[in-house]
Amino acid sequence: MAAVRVLRRAAAAARLRGAGPGPGPHRAASGARPPSVPERIEEKRRAALLGGGQGRIDAQHKRGKLTARERILLLLDPDSFDEYDMFVEHRCSDFGMDSSKNKYPGDSVVTGRGRINGRLAYVFSQDFTVFGGSLSGAHAQKICKVMDQAAMVGAPVIGLNDSGGARIQEGVESLAGYADIFLDTSYLFITGPDVVKSVTNEDVTQEQLGGAKTHTTVSGVAHRAFENDIDALLNLREFFNYLPLSNRDPAPVCECHDPSDRLVPELDTVVPTESTKAYDMLDIIHSIADEREFFEIMPSYARNIVVGFARMNGRTVGIVGNQPKVASGCLDINSSVKGARFVRFCDAFNIPLITFVDVPGFLPGTAQEYGGIIRHGAKLLFAFAEATVPKITVITRKAYGGAYDVMSSKHLRGDANYAWPTAEVAVMGAKGAVQIIFRGKEADAEAEYVDKFANPFPAAMRGFVDDIIQPSTTRLRICHDLDVLASKTQSSPWKKHANIPL
Repeated sequence: MAAVRVLRRAAAAARLRGAGPGPGPHRAASGARPPSVPERIEEKRRAALLGGGQGRIDAQHKRGKLTARERILLLLDPDSFDEYDMFVEHRCSDFGMDSSKNKYPGDSVVTGRGRINGRLAYVFSQDFTVFGGSLSGAHAQKICKVMDQAAMVGAPVIGLNDSGGARIQEGVESLAGYADIFLDTSYLFITGPDVVKSVTNEDVTQEQLGGAKTHTTVSGVAHRAFENDIDALLNLREFFNYLPLSNRDPAPVCECHDPSDRLVPELDTVVPTESTKAYDMLDIIHSIADEREFFEIMPSYARNIVVGFARMNGRTVGIVGNQPKVASGCLDINSSVKGARFVRFCDAFNIPLITFVDVPGFLPGTAQEYGGIIRHGAKLLFAFAEATVPKITVITRKAYGGAYDVMSSKHLRGDANYAWPTAEVAVMGAKGAVQIIFRGKEADAEAEYVDKFANPFPAAMRGFVDDIIQPSTTRLRICHDLDVLASKTQSSPWKKHANIPL
């Protein structure tokens, strides 16, 4: 069905392009009647639909890219797009820009509003066929208009970026536009490869400096990468369904056909009996989510922590989990920042948080210490402590040291905190602990330490976990808790703004 929709919308885009004159004023033949206002309107409309012209549209397609309008048609529900400012043109007169051949109705961005699965969204899509999608004063004005209207009615703004940056011919006016809006592009960098070469003498390609792989695996600037425009836009439609329209709306609730009291027997054996053996936290997340569906965010960056969206009994939830398959699930600088950013996003948009804990501690080493792991780890702690949305935590195996505190523990205002029978809540692992306690006289001490601390009972006896539950009942317990916590209200002491450790 998705492929059919793509083909239909591509056909619609082709009809929109049609045939017609390019940009510039209508030239009436000598002695012919000047065009009427309706004729001029229609001519301008055809020119706007063609963007930079058929030749540049074809070049865009040869690069494997859709045009600005094709992207909008694919993203939005059929026949739902209402366009704004189709006739706006740039106002620059320098460097020959006031010539009719350099005037394009709509300039280098298409803006408006529409629906995604029936829900309102505002959108802007930069048109690379017009001056490489560069940002002019008029371009920025169009974007700011849809942003202002979206804020007024409480709807999201979706930006489809395909731009070479500020329009050089406009100088400071284009820079002023960047002060009003935030943009990024598929190749995203502060300065391009040529500038890098001149300043640092480094030879680097566009892809190496600011490509999708760089920003999804190394820098963490981008959250997901996709094979092509169609794949990205269809995933964007799916992602949109998880989000409320604004921070004034509750988390979306969809019709659910997956029983909320469904038991998950495979969870009873998912954690290996050997405490050092890895397993995949994604197996747990998929098992408890509605229809096993999980939309992961930043899957290629800081992979020792997993974040993303799922539904529980139809309700959108944000999920955070340590990943034992990568660095044993240790928290480090990047995973702490990744987790903190996601937790704060969910809290900002009223999305409940579910946290799965299997963390042996913070990653040791001079690189982490010199990089400020204490400061960055505090971001995750701060985010969980600050969050007032419903917070449910499940300790599946290890919860050691300060990392136990950070991962949405009861001490950070957790609402429902559970432990599986395989949970170990302790200051550190048994082997390291007995070496410190007994200093070489630990012959039989490790077994004693394991018996006393490497289990969930010390935390349960102190009320730090609310219950020790059978893993197979995890979905049932979470769904019931979310129903109860739907009416949760919690506030923090008033302050101008929080002072997160940056």
